[in-house]
Amino acid sequence: MTEHLTDLDAAVDWLLQRVDGPLRIGAPLALGKPHRLLNALYARVENDASRPLQLYTALSLNPPRGGAGLEARFMKPFAERHFGEDFPRLAYADAMVRDQLPAHVQVEEFYMQSGALLNSSQAQRSYTSLNYTHAADAVAQRAPHAIVQKVAMRANDRRLSLSCNNDITQDTLDAMVARGLPRPLMIAEIDPQLPYLAGSATVDVSFFDLVITPPGPYPALFGLPRQPVSDADYAIGLYASTLVRDGGTLQIGIGTLADALSHALVLRHTDNARYRQILQALDPGLASHPTVLEYGGLEPFEIGLYGCSEMLNEGFRRLVQTGVIRRKVHDDLALLQRIENGTAWTTDYATLEAEGEYLHGAFYLGSPEFYQWLRDLPDEERSAIGMRRISEINQLYGGDETLERMQRRDARFFNSCMMATALGAAVSDALEDGRVVSGVGGQYNFVAMAHALPGARSALIFRATREDRGVLHSNVRWNYGHTTIPRHLRDLYINEYGIADLRNMTDEDCVIAMAAITDAQFQAALLDKAKASKKLATGLTPSADGQRNTAAAVSASLAPFRQSGLLPDYPLGSDFTEVEQHLVKALGWLKQNTQTPMAKLRTVLSAVTQPAGDGDQAYLQRMGLEAPKTFGERIEARLVRLGLARTAAG
Repeated sequence: MTEHLTDLDAAVDWLLQRVDGPLRIGAPLALGKPHRLLNALYARVENDASRPLQLYTALSLNPPRGGAGLEARFMKPFAERHFGEDFPRLAYADAMVRDQLPAHVQVEEFYMQSGALLNSSQAQRSYTSLNYTHAADAVAQRAPHAIVQKVAMRANDRRLSLSCNNDITQDTLDAMVARGLPRPLMIAEIDPQLPYLAGSATVDVSFFDLVITPPGPYPALFGLPRQPVSDADYAIGLYASTLVRDGGTLQIGIGTLADALSHALVLRHTDNARYRQILQALDPGLASHPTVLEYGGLEPFEIGLYGCSEMLNEGFRRLVQTGVIRRKVHDDLALLQRIENGTAWTTDYATLEAEGEYLHGAFYLGSPEFYQWLRDLPDEERSAIGMRRISEINQLYGGDETLERMQRRDARFFNSCMMATALGAAVSDALEDGRVVSGVGGQYNFVAMAHALPGARSALIFRATREDRGVLHSNVRWNYGHTTIPRHLRDLYINEYGIADLRNMTDEDCVIAMAAITDAQFQAALLDKAKASKKLATGLTPSADGQRNTAAAVSASLAPFRQSGLLPDYPLGSDFTEVEQHLVKALGWLKQNTQTPMAKLRTVLSAVTQPAGDGDQAYLQRMGLEAPKTFGERIEARLVRLGLARTAAG
């Protein structure tokens, strides 16, 4: 029988009374973690070595602290406004960043906040490298005593919604049954802020052994701040958008590359003439690219797309709002088969329209605006969004494979990577010394699925270069000491210089295709290495087209459309004020130009002579530097002025 409590400490008592000795706890990734319950549990066991705690989870999200100096001046007021001063930071996550988890507490994660834990020995040692689809069985293998999860509730309804995290809870329970393990205690924490999504995301209240409804006020949900989209990001998104086929299936990742792709798809559908103008300016030969002609298109979406992605985010909101995503699917295989072969009854179309869903995901994470959109959707529109198990979203096998193949026609799976090799391997989750940046997540799942589905393609998107301590590096490598996607699963790669189609190609053809999207200053060395490794004919040299692969050329081609507002800095909306948006650019410029001691000295010397600009006072006031008192504050104020001046035209 389900018990109900309102006090978090009483809930911890309830759990400790039912589990003797060590505690093994499972919790969802990201938004579905019950922060306040986990904090209450951690506070109880932190100094009690007789109660060892093992927590199995992923993506433990805390608001950024903002470092020091100008970054802290900008971030502290923003974080207080955006996340709320009462946001319950995960105490164990803060301790893990500092390597200060007590010896009897271990947190095992299979996915990390990108780059946040590179320097945490505890996090790196306790990381488990898993495909997302394997996470449920891995948790089951640990035989957790309890699974804790944040859920949504609506009045006068016995069903609770797993809402943001329908991903692995039920798969974990099934895996435990398969292993002959006892069912763990199921504990739900009600959060009135969490959007209620019905259908397959709901369970009866009896699914849980304990339901906690803590008293208000309720902290805001963790909202990802939307970041500005760069010229390189837009170029990548525009190239990627040409590979999407009308009536097909779409999966996208997160971040500014996904934002740019979503915006490009919206332009393709709602402003097709100007969309084509941008493509023509970016790459005059793009419309005749063999891969675009065979697999993609440039036309508006008459049928629309079906979204099927492990994570639903800001981009999907905009794609639904603009009618890009609207192709509905149904779980009735026979119905879909009749529609497909032309023998459908009139009632089949009515059933599909009434019961079908055009967007499937396993978890969601986005901005406060995204959450509000989900809350405000009319019931008939919200019912077209189905939250599913990760085993249904990220793979074809183990469920109704025939149905899923039919639903996922012409699938395009877009995911980000950090680097790619000239022979087609991808580096997405870790560095060559073994330290984990983020995690594999579902990337391998989608790449493999693209090879298993007829007409499907996997596209890994990445920026062509990166700057480290003032030195520019190519992200097209000959080789690297760690790979996430092996070269035998090579498919499409896209960066700001174009599309490289590597599927079924010889090694030499792969090298040529990847060299064509390599930054101009790195092409010759890459080709020389390929020749030395017997992978390229000795007479081949960088192409004339490849010599145009420069950041300046990309920016120049997009400049008119940036200036007209067709390619805005924040295509999906911004969480920053107008003043903050300018400061983000200025601080980004300062960070880029202070990476080495010499560069920092040059920048500071330039700042010393920087005159005050019109309107600087509003920005200095936002940074708390309108009346600098110390020498250091005066230098910081001048640096802000310099950054604003250097980014004013952009």
